[in-house]
Amino acid sequence: MSKQDPLAAIVGCCEPLAREPLSAEQAMELSRVFKAMGDPVRLRLLSLIASHAGGEACVCDLTDVFDLSGPTISHHLKVLREAGLITGERRGTWVYYRVRPDLLAQVSAVLVPAAPESPAGMPPDREALPVVEA
Repeated sequence: MSKQDPLAAIVGCCEPLAREPLSAEQAMELSRVFKAMGDPVRLRLLSLIASHAGGEACVCDLTDVFDLSGPTISHHLKVLREAGLITGERRGTWVYYRVRPDLLAQVSAVLVPAAPESPAGMPPDREALPVVEA
């Protein structure tokens, strides 16, 4: 009995995984975003902000979650902001952060295999996940 590669079963054995290769400029920009998300603290911060009620989180809500100093959390938030993954808005003494869904969609599009018969790039035998408002 032969085992079939699960990815090959989803996209077909000989079909390309992407619609087209990334340009050098796209690869540079995306590598910066992936590098920012590559740290466990930053990835967790991103998920905390994205899942926070109202779609935004105050820095005061984020610092107590970690056993890290305020300046360390601020550094990680700065890296996420510089990569374009989040935006920040100062209100009084606090900064409120929001995830940029447009950039997350762009990043995720690179990771989703191309499927020409499906309008959203989803393989025909898989259902799209429901969109959940944060």
